[in-house]
This record gives sequence, C-alpha cells and structure tokens, in this order.
Amino acid sequence: MATEIIKTTAESEIVSSRIFNFQKELLFKAWSEPEHLKNWWGPAGFTNTFHQFDFKVGGKWVFFFFCPEKGNYQNECEFIKIDEPHLIAWQRISQPLFQILATFEEVNPNQTKLVFKMLFETAQECSKLKPFVVDKNEENFDKLEVELAKMS
Repeated sequence: MATEIIKTTAESEIVSSRIFNFQKELLFKAWSEPEHLKNWWGPAGFTNTFHQFDFKVGGKWVFFFFCPEKGNYQNECEFIKIDEPHLIAWQRISQPLFQILATFEEVNPNQTKLVFKMLFETAQECSKLKPFVVDKNEENFDKLEVELAKMS
C-alpha cells in the first residue's frame, strides 16, 4: 500500500460521520492520545490492548482487539498524515488492507463534525467489509461520545 492517501470512488470507500457536542481539540485528543483512544476504539463489546502507539507520520500503532464471542484480532497500522487538530490518516499493515482518514471540522466552538472514511484500493475489497462495518462504526462513535463526556 502507498504511504499517500489513496484516491477512491464512492464504491471503494465507506464513510461515516457524526456531529459531536465537543470542541474539535478535545475530539482530536481522544483520537491521538492512547490513554483515551484505548477506552473507546472498537465496536460495542470490544476492548483492546495497545502494544505500540507512536503518534507521528511513519509511526506504528500495534494493538489487539478482544471480542468475547469471536476471539482476538491483531492490528498493525502506520500513520501516514497528521494535521493537528484537523486530520489523522493511517494505513493498515495487517489484513484486511485499507486506509483510514479521520477529519475534524468545527461546526461551531462547541460542536465538531467527524468524517471517518475507510479507503480501499478496489470496490471489491470495500464490498467485503461494508455490510459489517457501517453499524460497527456507529457503535464506535457511541463509545467515543462516552469517552468525550469523561474527558470534558
């Protein structure tokens, strides 16, 4: 996979978004600081353990997802673009391969729109995950809301 953000079409990306009633800087902090990220990352019922979190371009993020019903999932990612507090992008090094692009847009001083894109090389690769991850992304956002409330 490239270290640049890949160009996609609507058929090769999954886009989820939500407006959070929190400042953009707080939302960015929840994504960029492992002590917060570990509390909310993943769908409902999932927990995770971070083994490495080097938040810089070229830095690695290595973690395990734990799901009581389905087992453990190893994940390895590399950060490819960071523009604080506007954007975080990484690529998965472990399967399945895709990139994540998270953008943080101020709606007003106390509201931020998060746009979360999963970018795939092909529409076929995207279609394998799309039926599962749309609802899971919403569960992830629900957990993020809880963490943001604790942080504020």
